[in-house]
Amino acid sequence: MKTKNIITTFAIASVVLMVGCSKDNTTTPSTSSGGAYSNPSVIPVQTVVQATIDLRTTADYIVLAGSLISNVPTSALTGNIGLSPAAGSNITGFGAGEITGIVYTVDASGPAGSVPNAVGLTAAKGDLTTAYNDAAGRTSTDIVLLAGNIGGLTLTPGLYKSSGSLQISSGDLTLDAKGDANAVFIIQIASTLNTTSGRKVILAGGALAANIFWQVGTSATLGSTSVFKGTIMADQSISLNTGAVVEGRLLARIAAVTIKGSTVVQP
Repeated sequence: MKTKNIITTFAIASVVLMVGCSKDNTTTPSTSSGGAYSNPSVIPVQTVVQATIDLRTTADYIVLAGSLISNVPTSALTGNIGLSPAAGSNITGFGAGEITGIVYTVDASGPAGSVPNAVGLTAAKGDLTTAYNDAAGRTSTDIVLLAGNIGGLTLTPGLYKSSGSLQISSGDLTLDAKGDANAVFIIQIASTLNTTSGRKVILAGGALAANIFWQVGTSATLGSTSVFKGTIMADQSISLNTGAVVEGRLLARIAAVTIKGSTVVQP
């Protein structure tokens, strides 16, 4: 397939990004003695507009998991949570007032006040798989490839892809919608997503958490007191450490969502 760009590779600290440049505008960056590119890094504005990921009935949940939802008090969750196919008894650790929303289970073994809705949960888990596959399968001639630590970067709307793991571990990550409140960000991650303690995802230029989608091939872990924006769709598990704050959704296809004294609000 004829591509719009040739690949230019550069690094910021431990981050390596591979970004397209037109064949008529070849860039050859200089390298430092260590072999990493030392030129300033500018991530291009993508011209291909990505449509949103349709979450369907999964959008009714801020937390949806397959095997377990566990909590270490005191957390604050604003929105519905659901667990399927595991029994409702696998929703543990929540005290009174920690969830402002409905707890849905597949049976009557859930916490006090939970609502059995096996049919609805099966549909939501199916919709999650559809949305996950949609995000994972997106392509673009403008795609930007990421690797390693993406802290300190500013990303504009579009499609981003990592063939391994991503971390936000040295500086905060900014997502800039450039004044377009409908702008969509999709980040495809083949392996894990991790943030270290205190790191933030910052929204700029009218960016909305509802339009940010993180497709994670294995599991995601958010460090203590980190601030995160967007919907995480993980194939396996999602873990929040003490004091983490999320504006978004935590959607784990197969395994657990674990929460420790964290705050989660619907985008």
